[in-house]
Amino acid sequence: MDQLKELLASTPWWVYILLPLLIVFVRDILQKKHTISHNFPIVGHLRYLLERIGPELRQYIVANNREELPFNRSQRSWIYASSKKQNNYQGFGTDQDQSAAGYVFINPALFPYTPKPDHPNVMHKDLVPCAKLMGGYNQRKRPFRPRSIVNISAMSFGSLSARAIESLNRGAYAAGAFHNTGEGGYSPYHQKGADTVLQIGTGYFGVRDENGNFDLNKLIELTTAHPQIRAIEIKLSQGAKPGKGGVLPASKITREIAEIRHIPMGQDVVSPSNHSAFSTPAQLLDFIELLAAETGLPVGFKAAVGKLELWEELTDLMLEKNIGPDFIAIDGGEGGTGAAPPSFANHVALPFVFAFAAVYKIFQKKGLTNRVVFIASGKLGFPSNALMAFAMGADLINVAREAMMSVGCIQAQSCHTNTCPAGVATQNKWLQSGIDVKDKSARSAQYLKTLRKEILEITHAAGYEHPCQMTMDDVDVGMGDNNYTTTLTQAYKYQKEPVPFSGMNSLIECPHLGAIKTEN
Repeated sequence: MDQLKELLASTPWWVYILLPLLIVFVRDILQKKHTISHNFPIVGHLRYLLERIGPELRQYIVANNREELPFNRSQRSWIYASSKKQNNYQGFGTDQDQSAAGYVFINPALFPYTPKPDHPNVMHKDLVPCAKLMGGYNQRKRPFRPRSIVNISAMSFGSLSARAIESLNRGAYAAGAFHNTGEGGYSPYHQKGADTVLQIGTGYFGVRDENGNFDLNKLIELTTAHPQIRAIEIKLSQGAKPGKGGVLPASKITREIAEIRHIPMGQDVVSPSNHSAFSTPAQLLDFIELLAAETGLPVGFKAAVGKLELWEELTDLMLEKNIGPDFIAIDGGEGGTGAAPPSFANHVALPFVFAFAAVYKIFQKKGLTNRVVFIASGKLGFPSNALMAFAMGADLINVAREAMMSVGCIQAQSCHTNTCPAGVATQNKWLQSGIDVKDKSARSAQYLKTLRKEILEITHAAGYEHPCQMTMDDVDVGMGDNNYTTTLTQAYKYQKEPVPFSGMNSLIECPHLGAIKTEN
């Protein structure tokens, strides 16, 4: 031992550097898997290192404030500041290219709307319930008026971590918003107080039998046991990968996830691309009526948009049978929080503005718009984008990635690798441990409140009391040539149907209004 110590002590320091490098050099020369490191031993590893950290370098050093996708630095900074209740203003005017195609302009009124001293928004500046009653037309037993026009979109436990889901749910509870469960089932982390919308996907997770088929009795038991489930959403497709089911690898299935989803351990779980309970518009309507009759809840569906023939058939059947969904969530093709093949995420399904306009015009043509609550989703978690959606006919906004950012997401774009450094989109226990639920839930709530407040402030600037009163002529979009702009009416060739509205007090006094946090 003493001789070994003497040998180590007498060995020059540079040997400890050169020896590992020599080992790497020999290894690089002998391996055939990586051409670069074989042809350029040791040095070639720098290339792979730069490739690995390239997104971070571009995000924080190279890219300017407005050029990143899917969310640029200015957008992320606004979300972070809003969620932390920090100063989210900017100085010295806009730094955006207002002549760019698609740029959104809200047209202000000469005289803004000014609430009277006894108006509820004088005291509660972010209180904006939905103008429509979900399930009202179809006379469901338990209709639902969402207390918030901005809510948390579908994100499953499994795709997101337990602490992220709990933070979002507690934040939604504090802000009076609802929280969509996603297709992964109704987990304990969705049960922290907020109103929830139970999503049922093609895998029927949480309401399935041992063969993976839909089990109505399990759904009835679940909704009866949990009255905070206020609506049921049937997921037909999502913007990131319409027509393609998801895969949850066996390695990511914990005992807890297996119990929530009613799936076996040790097997990959594949969500089919289509539903086994129905396959036609007529069968979809019958399925909706079955769920509504057995649970008493409003029932709707979520879909990305492409071909319109079946939408025409669906609306014709709604007229013929006088039945239909209580709400429809239109998911833009630019959306997506989990893993999706680039070929789907980039090229399949229409972006929100085109998708929503196409579907809304079909419902308008058939006189069906006021039967349905339209939910809009797809990068709409900013005041101007949200108001554009309201002007087009949306009644509610669902936010997903923006909500993730409010609880710490840094847009690392590693959701599909289970290595999310912020602990938001991973099942890694160590990475999750960095999320302080108390702190992140407060930030989630503050983001929702700030977004609602700014939506309402711009609504007042446009001369209206509620965003539902916005029209297609209240928003212009840039056309990209010679600074020319045009109204939404001219761009999309329709005018939104007026939404019945008799004042904010009438919404707040509704007996079916959603819950709000009552404890300190």
